Amino acid sequence: MPDPSDIQIITVAYNSTAVIGDMLASVPAGVEVVIVDNASTDAEALHALAQAHGARVVTNDTNRGFGVACNIGAAVGDSQFLFFLNPDAQMQPGCLEGLLAAAEAYPEASSFSPRVLDRRGRPAFRRRSRLLPKAEYWSGPPPEADAEVPLLNGAAVFVARAHFEAVGGFDEQIFLYHEDDDLSLRLKAKFGPIRHVHGATVTHAEGHSTARTPATAAFKARHMAQSAVYTMRKHERPFARAQIIGWALLQLASPLTLLSARKRAKNMGFLQGALRPISPNEK
Repeated sequence: MPDPSDIQIITVAYNSTAVIGDMLASVPAGVEVVIVDNASTDAEALHALAQAHGARVVTNDTNRGFGVACNIGAAVGDSQFLFFLNPDAQMQPGCLEGLLAAAEAYPEASSFSPRVLDRRGRPAFRRRSRLLPKAEYWSGPPPEADAEVPLLNGAAVFVARAHFEAVGGFDEQIFLYHEDDDLSLRLKAKFGPIRHVHGATVTHAEGHSTARTPATAAFKARHMAQSAVYTMRKHERPFARAQIIGWALLQLASPLTLLSARKRAKNMGFLQGALRPISPNEK
């Protein structure tokens, strides 16, 4: 069986030094880590953290988006396996060994998703996606053992390099959001099911990889809406733009929007993204 040295961990940083140190500290010795920096303003501190933990930094001159950065990170190595891990995630002991054991036990699988827990230790399990018909949604509680699941969790994606490269990696037309769902569908179509690996655990402080400001919320929401329209059309989901515009208007009508500057910015950004007929990777 391969060992953890056959894995390359790839993480994308964008002003992420407040959290990435904990992620790096969770990586076992001897495992290669590539940090792709999307033009962070805290680049000096990021390099210092990377050096302290023996990680490599690849720097982009501009923020090129999540999927593009992941592809750049994957291209610099030749490991048998790739593990895309968010900077605000941490591996629990035995995570990599569990993923490798699953890859050996389930050779028919296209890719693997570890058990992901939120900051409070609750399962952060992907049941559904805008890209899936309702018949393919996961129903019931999260799995309590290894299982075939509908989607990867973008916070922690484990895949054989050969599979990742064969499907062309992440779709570089997607700047941010839904790229993991899109990759899930393409991997399943070409290579087979996605497996949840219950014995491999990652904790994820979701939403804390960048600053939580109104401007950041609007930026993310705009790209979330654009990516939703793009990927829904790509995977032939009906009425893509109309659905996303309708959801945006519903959120703006919520009384909660009036009480929070961040929610107002987020919901206005989402509506703007839904209305703009442009490529989702336009900044």
